[in-house]
Amino acid sequence: MIKDIVKDKHFLSKASSNATKKDPYIADDLMDTLNYHKEECLGLAANMIGYSKRVIIVSMGFVDIVMFNPVIIEKSQPYLTNEGCLSLLGQRATQRYETIKVTYKDKNWKQKTLTLNKLAAQICQHELDHLEGRLI
Repeated sequence: MIKDIVKDKHFLSKASSNATKKDPYIADDLMDTLNYHKEECLGLAANMIGYSKRVIIVSMGFVDIVMFNPVIIEKSQPYLTNEGCLSLLGQRATQRYETIKVTYKDKNWKQKTLTLNKLAAQICQHELDHLEGRLI
């Protein structure tokens, strides 16, 4: 289901709780909502669509990856950039890492590890910030 984008800073500034095996419907809502906003958005966190759960989706161009309870386990090559967000107006400066390694569970609750670079890494870091209640 396509969900409205949450703009309430109070809700967005709260850390999300871990997802469980009962939360796969969140992945479907993230996919539908991301597809709806494809022209202006490359990733979403569950709290951006009203769920305070640790679930994100990252567009890799040819495929969108949903991650349950993602955690960065390695990062390298810090840099400064400006980012925008569907939940906020304007752009803000932030630090990101060129390469990250993230561990997560997929929709079938299988443990995965993925190395992301450049734009995909930046999108993932932005969405992970949302899960921690950090607004850029």
